[in-house]
Amino acid sequence: MEVPVIDIGPLRDGGVAAAEVAGELHGACRDVGFFSIVGHGVDPALQDRLRLLAGQFFSLPVSEKTEIAMGRAGRAWRGWFPLGGELTAGVPDQKEGIYFGHELTSDHPLVQTGTPMHGPNLFPSEPGDLRTVVLDYMDAITKVGQLVLSGIALGLGLPQTWFAEHLTANPLVLFRIFRYPPLTSAVSDQWNVGEHTDYGLLTILGQDDQGGLQVRTSQGWVDVPPRSGHLVCNLGDMLERLTGGLYRSTPHRVLHRGNEDRYSFPFFLDPGWEAVVSRLPVVERPLDDDAASRWDHVSVHGFEGTYGEYILSKVGHVFPDLAKDSLP
Repeated sequence: MEVPVIDIGPLRDGGVAAAEVAGELHGACRDVGFFSIVGHGVDPALQDRLRLLAGQFFSLPVSEKTEIAMGRAGRAWRGWFPLGGELTAGVPDQKEGIYFGHELTSDHPLVQTGTPMHGPNLFPSEPGDLRTVVLDYMDAITKVGQLVLSGIALGLGLPQTWFAEHLTANPLVLFRIFRYPPLTSAVSDQWNVGEHTDYGLLTILGQDDQGGLQVRTSQGWVDVPPRSGHLVCNLGDMLERLTGGLYRSTPHRVLHRGNEDRYSFPFFLDPGWEAVVSRLPVVERPLDDDAASRWDHVSVHGFEGTYGEYILSKVGHVFPDLAKDSLP
């Protein structure tokens, strides 16, 4: 099985061509939960610049990187963490990274009330251009994500603007830059990032040419090789919840055994903090509660509350020490 490649360009124009793309998206969401997109319109030069600056930052001494350590951001949940500083299913990941989100000033109402995962980003003094490039990239990918969701809405028989009107008018936007050193151990069960699913609606991944991403399908684990000009998309738990299991939040992992560091740039387009994600009325099928077969053995359908409450129930397991200090 291969991850489908879909040209999303026609979604901008509507009409018959957009309906055909929506059908392709529907099939990919139903059958795999992963797909690659072209026709997204993101400037390749912007992506190249982001990769270059990321390499410059991660090559800095630890003493300089700790100037933007995540602990300095408190509840905003932003900044740098070292190799092994993030957990997946209780196991330290073999990666280091920087967390970013929607840039909010200190006088924003959500910041004033101490809402977790909201606030200003932490940017390093060097490289100095990282701030501008990260914010430009996040803005470009947000537009791509909204476009993809408009096609998913059409594929589900909804108005093309359904997500923007109901869940992502003020989305929770999260962005990461990760560096994965090659694994040299021969231990068969060692991973850079273990099996997991994402929490929100849609993840859009930029990656370099090193490879290492794997997706669990009905035919086993499948590699998602990097391709120039492609962005990889996968569904999060909230799309599985919305569709009663018609769409899957597909498990994935990272195993990098190359000769050079691998860089990836996952962007998460999630429902708004106060959004309540309920099953879509257009989905006519029995509720598919697959908790027993999920990687974490937790159903996405049993939760009640806002999306903010859902993601807070998850992120504390990723950075448990930080959660004790900064989250309610």
